[in-house]
Amino acid sequence: MSDVEKSIGNNAGRIWDFLSDEGPQVRSKIIENTKMPEEDFFGAIGWLARENKIRKDKRTYKIGDTNLTTKIGSDAGKVWEVLHKRNDLDISVIARLSRVNKKDCYSALGWLAREGKVTAKISVRKK
Repeated sequence: MSDVEKSIGNNAGRIWDFLSDEGPQVRSKIIENTKMPEEDFFGAIGWLARENKIRKDKRTYKIGDTNLTTKIGSDAGKVWEVLHKRNDLDISVIARLSRVNKKDCYSALGWLAREGKVTAKISVRKK
């Protein structure tokens, strides 16, 4: 498991623990209470969606069977097409080449990380 995968997986665990303890929450409250950057939040949401452990109802995230598969899974496919050819890219290039906005790209990378398809060669943080 790469460092990127470990980081995203750990963040997913932090979000899951927070939602398990506190119940449904909006994104801003999850980010505030877990003290993670927004890009880490979106990556962790992708991971949890791939595990079928999180759902979003309007603006609220909660533990449960995911309803995010269609969007995140589709974006993950687009991002994977880019990564399959080159996996040494930063997030801006991945987003541009896959035609997926950055926030959704982070979620797609979280999904792919859960599948073991993300390596440490990808820069998932803003520079």
